[in-house]
Amino acid sequence: MRVCHSIDEIRAASRTARRDGKSLGLVPTMGALHGGHLSLVRTAKAQCDLVVASIFVNPLQFGPNEDLAKYPRDFDCDREQLKQEGVDFIFAPSVEEMYPAGAVTYVTVEGLSDKLCGRSRPGHFRGVTTVVSKLFNIVEPDRAYFGQKDAAQSTTIRRMVRDLNIPVQIEVCPIVREPDGLAMSSRNAYLDPQKRKSALVLYRSLTAVQERFDHGQRTVHVLIEAGKQTLRQDPSVRLDYFEIVDPETLDPVEDLSRVALVAVAAFVGNVRLIDNIVIGPA
Repeated sequence: MRVCHSIDEIRAASRTARRDGKSLGLVPTMGALHGGHLSLVRTAKAQCDLVVASIFVNPLQFGPNEDLAKYPRDFDCDREQLKQEGVDFIFAPSVEEMYPAGAVTYVTVEGLSDKLCGRSRPGHFRGVTTVVSKLFNIVEPDRAYFGQKDAAQSTTIRRMVRDLNIPVQIEVCPIVREPDGLAMSSRNAYLDPQKRKSALVLYRSLTAVQERFDHGQRTVHVLIEAGKQTLRQDPSVRLDYFEIVDPETLDPVEDLSRVALVAVAAFVGNVRLIDNIVIGPA
């Protein structure tokens, strides 16, 4: 496994791979790797000849009062995990490498960037799409792998790729959960045992919707209220949003005859967590 810190180095490696007829998969991460990230790597390994994993804590996607400074970082642990999974290249640039002095260009997906997490975190998706577009331009992968947990992010990136004619196939992989149902997240590291227990209410709120849907309930506001009512069972959890939306537009839906995304975000103490499920026709 080769670790590349400069754009020129990873770009040269990518171009050599393509010249040799190798397909290239990219797994973008911010490090603090967990089983969800590793599931993306395994899917990439199964589908591509070579795999690049990027590790870059992107300052553009953090707001002024968010956790950039304390975001968990353990490069040595991340590197060892990726080595064990058989990753071919790690791209771990500095902030200065990715955003040279005087950089003033950003990528914004209008109409999606201010929905769900984008509404709660202004500028977040602009930061995501800017850095992901740069990674696509630098690495030039054939496929790129993202997790379903960040559903709004995946939708926004898909739209960016379509609108800008970027020649990469976006693969969205299932959420990986702990045995008790908690969606794996780097931010779970912030949770003490009591907060970790409280965090389970997010998944319970989604399963409450799933159960009612499976028993024939099709009224959206009734389903949303069922989810919110479950969240209220733990007063230490503060709701950000609970919505049922079209997975392509992120607009609220009333018709559940098609696939819909049930998405929740909430604060457990000071830790903001997200989760979602998909409901609709089999």
